[in-house]
Amino acid sequence: MVLDASALLAHLRREPGSDTVADAIGRGATISAVNLAEVLSRAGDRGADPERLAGDLTEAGLLHGAVVVEPFTAEDAAAVARLHSATRGAGLSLGDRACLALGERLEAPVLTADRAWSELDVSVDVLVFR
Repeated sequence: MVLDASALLAHLRREPGSDTVADAIGRGATISAVNLAEVLSRAGDRGADPERLAGDLTEAGLLHGAVVVEPFTAEDAAAVARLHSATRGAGLSLGDRACLALGERLEAPVLTADRAWSELDVSVDVLVFR
């Protein structure tokens, strides 16, 4: 399962749907380094130190343990660019498209809170957790 930033944020904040995300993490999950950057940026917006949070999550076994952090590759960059026109109407960000591209590369479903993704014509399964 590939996690969107919204999924990891919901898990960390114990928001509605976090139990579904926790189940996905328990089965083994992956997140793009781009989406991790989004998670850490949002935490920084709330006053957290992004480097410390990343270290804490790694130390706790969440990052690089239960959740594998995948690098953003040149292949992913090309897929993100290809997905741009296909997802423009839904307003997907670069990070959103990075998540979908990783799902394509790994041939794995993606987990997100964004219901608009379920209407997309993409080659990966999109699961909405709330």
